[in-house]
Amino acid sequence: MRLDRFVNRKTQYGQQRVRMLLATGKVRLEGELCTDGTRSINQFSRVELAGELLQWAQPYYVMLHKPIAYVSATRDKKHPTVVDLIQETFSAELHIAGRLDFNTTGLMLLTNDGQWSRRITEPAEKKPKTYLVTTQHPITSEYTQQFKRGIYLAREKMTTHSAELDILEPRLGRLTIYEGRYHQVKRMFGFFDNRVLALHRERMGAIVLDPLLPAGQYRPLSVLEIASV
Repeated sequence: MRLDRFVNRKTQYGQQRVRMLLATGKVRLEGELCTDGTRSINQFSRVELAGELLQWAQPYYVMLHKPIAYVSATRDKKHPTVVDLIQETFSAELHIAGRLDFNTTGLMLLTNDGQWSRRITEPAEKKPKTYLVTTQHPITSEYTQQFKRGIYLAREKMTTHSAELDILEPRLGRLTIYEGRYHQVKRMFGFFDNRVLALHRERMGAIVLDPLLPAGQYRPLSVLEIASV
């Protein structure tokens, strides 16, 4: 949003009055005098008017190693949620950027920055997501070829983007997909009537699960990790 429009909406001053406030040095943006009402701001921009704070919020970006038996939700009546694991004063402000199923483990990202989370979760962004997949039956080269061609998902009436599968062991593979459809990995292996027994997310975009982070623990993302999105 433009700075002048934000001040207008926040104060209900008319456009002429807002222009006068800007021209006379009454508005500060990020602590600095700002006379340019066309400057773009976001939900975390610090805006002051005549010494009064109109807006300031701290962005938070958290990496969590999700254990099994936690719900990917901010609250749930029956089960503990992943947000319950975040023992911070700001935990109530967080939302989940890319959910995992109840018994799926691995990398989760939580933030209060909606624009940032959309950039990593929207299917149109085609951010890679990598999983370790343990299956009931052996995985063959046929899977690799079919996943590369794409799997038709009847629920969405679409075919998945080309995916990469590395077979690590007879019943263990590393799969990289570029969407985040409902139960997508399980449905892709279900194409071969092969049940997924365990699923663990290792990576989202350029962000990789910290190998030193135990299940159930979390840490803030680094500046480089945040910027990678």
